[in-house]
Amino acid sequence: MHICFITNEYPKKNVPHGGVGSFLKTLASKLVSQNFEVTVLGLNNIPKREEENENGITIIRLPKSKIPKGSFLQNTYRINKEIEKIHKNKPISVIETAELGLAFLKKITGIKYIIRMHGGHHFFAKYEKRPLNKWKVFQEKKSFSKADELVAVSDFVGKETLELLEQKDRKYTVVYNPISTQRFSNVEVKNTISHKILYVGSLVEKKGVRQLIHAIPYLKDTYPNIVVDLVGPDVKIKETGESYKALLEKEVKNLQIEKYVNFVGVVPNTTIPEVISAHDICVYPSHMEAMPLAWLEVLASKKPFLGSNIGPAKECIKDGETALLCNPHSPEDIALKIASVFENYEAALKRAEKSKIFISNTFETEKIVEDNVRFFKSIIK
Repeated sequence: MHICFITNEYPKKNVPHGGVGSFLKTLASKLVSQNFEVTVLGLNNIPKREEENENGITIIRLPKSKIPKGSFLQNTYRINKEIEKIHKNKPISVIETAELGLAFLKKITGIKYIIRMHGGHHFFAKYEKRPLNKWKVFQEKKSFSKADELVAVSDFVGKETLELLEQKDRKYTVVYNPISTQRFSNVEVKNTISHKILYVGSLVEKKGVRQLIHAIPYLKDTYPNIVVDLVGPDVKIKETGESYKALLEKEVKNLQIEKYVNFVGVVPNTTIPEVISAHDICVYPSHMEAMPLAWLEVLASKKPFLGSNIGPAKECIKDGETALLCNPHSPEDIALKIASVFENYEAALKRAEKSKIFISNTFETEKIVEDNVRFFKSIIK
């Protein structure tokens, strides 16, 4: 069986990538180990074509169009022509892409077309409280009209997306994102506490990093050695093109909490377990997620975790039993939950132990790969 993933997010050396890219890399490598043919096709970050074979995975990156207007037409043309070429040499069984990805692809008889819902335009526009973009609305609806099958990374994102697209009676399969619990099994867990907080994620409003910063003034007098390390890339604000990090730095200065907040920047993904080890609690107060891989990584590490009471949270966290959840829009509530961990760290460590077991049983890579294999085989039949 030959599976072709259409994405621009597949990890490339020295280029930052997010959770979707990490997920695809894990899934693709495991599928190859089970004798699947895997091709990853997308647009490059530089103006040239690149093709490589990475541990059995064929990765093709096409040059982006330089045309100022209508570049999507040329980009789509190049992708369609490349798909035809790939299919001619090694017939494709399945093409998988994200929510908008099928809008302008030409369907080829014999290939099954799949959308994997990680959270598309309708989904995040609703939860980020921003207006819908008519062009993206058109693309997303057109894309879904071409999909033969749908798969969702959480039950929540599946239900919400189809309701927003007015297709709530349509069926989908839930297949969670995988996590290698073995990778996080060596995270050091200390009984002593130094009040070090970790945030890992893009510096962007929807990740709740601003509210986390505003929680520090509620904590600094009680815990004078408190520090929060912000790990992740800066993101430009869409409306203004300005740096979101610069905005946060101004707020830190206005709150007079410079000595309590560190902007660490991007660190290699391979070092994340070590980074988690160096902290007492991980706090990721996202305003919305589809199924956050970063959450799963912490939950697999036996490290106390504070997430937000949004969307799919209940599918990976039992509040008060395996971790804690907060109102991500309330700095006071974030501070209150962090303080409760600091005040009873032994109980927090016990929750983290239970979390490790739950994540291992539910999200372990081998299990999720088998779920994907069964899904792919079922749709080919």
